[in-house]
Amino acid sequence: MTDPRRRLPSMDALLGEIEVAPWIDRYGRETVKDSLRRALDRARADADPDSERRGPADLLRAAERDLEARSRPSLRRVLNGTGVVLHTNLGRAPLADVAGRAQAEAAGYGNVELSLATGRRGSRYDHCSEVVRELTGAGAAIIANNNAAAVALVVNELARGREVLVSRGELVEIGGTFRIPDVVGRSGGRLREVGTTNRTRVSDYAAAIDESTGLILRVHPSNYRVEGFSARPPLADLVSLARERGIPVAHDLGSGLLDAGLLPGFPEGPTARGSLAAGVDLASWSGDKLLGGPQAGIIAGDAALIARLRRNPLLRAFRVDKTTLAALEATLMLYRDPDLAVRRVPALRMLRESAETVEARAAAARPGPPTRGGARVDVIRTEAMVGGGAFPGFAIPSAGWAVTGIDVERLAAECRGGPVPLVGRIERAAFIVDVRTLPGEETSRAADALASALDRLADAGRRDV
Repeated sequence: MTDPRRRLPSMDALLGEIEVAPWIDRYGRETVKDSLRRALDRARADADPDSERRGPADLLRAAERDLEARSRPSLRRVLNGTGVVLHTNLGRAPLADVAGRAQAEAAGYGNVELSLATGRRGSRYDHCSEVVRELTGAGAAIIANNNAAAVALVVNELARGREVLVSRGELVEIGGTFRIPDVVGRSGGRLREVGTTNRTRVSDYAAAIDESTGLILRVHPSNYRVEGFSARPPLADLVSLARERGIPVAHDLGSGLLDAGLLPGFPEGPTARGSLAAGVDLASWSGDKLLGGPQAGIIAGDAALIARLRRNPLLRAFRVDKTTLAALEATLMLYRDPDLAVRRVPALRMLRESAETVEARAAAARPGPPTRGGARVDVIRTEAMVGGGAFPGFAIPSAGWAVTGIDVERLAAECRGGPVPLVGRIERAAFIVDVRTLPGEETSRAADALASALDRLADAGRRDV
């Protein structure tokens, strides 16, 4: 009896099939051959000699599935139904359209380090600096690749081998187990804790200053709150002490809102403009949080100190690439008109949208019918969060869909694994999709993704019966 595996088509025969030509153009010949080889190997290993999965059409379908699975990028666009606007695990702030276009434009050749005026070498750190100065009143500015890098650069330049004074109440963990004491230490500074966890006074700083002091570092504890019997000195008082003693002050703003007027009704917090107006020597903040731009660390302040940072060798390790600079500059330019910024910067727009408007969007796009595949989908009021370590404990009235009457863990997994991944949250026995973080057409896309996931689970249930 002839071994059925001998009847399998050859690689050359499969490569000659008409539908394979577009695959080669899209994926490359060697990648296509590898997927075809995998399909052939699986067919040869099939223990059933009467298997029908041996014809060219079956092998091509298997190869196509393999190609699609292998070519799907690991970093994918996700629909954020969590209600957390600056969701760290989902990339924090989504970029404004103009910033995305700027990134695409910068992907080609550009004058990253070329002066178009002179034709000679320029500096990538000239980009964005003027608009930061314009928006904040700073003497100069420089961009690093994130705010932790910005703080590390400042400590390394101003306090390498010297003491850095930080209030005990500000020794925060900034995410991913990275902590301010570690950042200070690895940057060459020696941490000197002042005050207590809940109360620190100007006199505590004054008592700690000596000939070994290199820097006073004020850290905004943006990812937690201390309430009750607590206090810390006004920034202006700290600056006054530092001026008297000849010590520079740096302010790590964390999430980095430019101006409080951009988020009316939100809790009071430090702003870039306010910090620099209070007289700090250097302020630093994130580009991808409340600013609503790409991941970056913005440092602004005294021009002479910024010039020193530009000469620091660590800056090479912390530098940003051209597409980040392009997206950041495009985002910053929107802030020249605050009304334009709140309309065009997605993070600000989502944070400012009224709960009534969110609820109306949720009701208009709710997947129908109300009962689908044994599950019920209702429009409910919810509470959203800012995220990104900003305004901890501050709830934003919101609305979305609650899915009940189904295995919610399984539904959450099905939504994440769909063609357009949808991420929600589970509360008690309901799968919640918060519509606040689904702006524009993403609301209807999320509704489609949720409906498809429910239909797939219903189909799977019928097959299991």
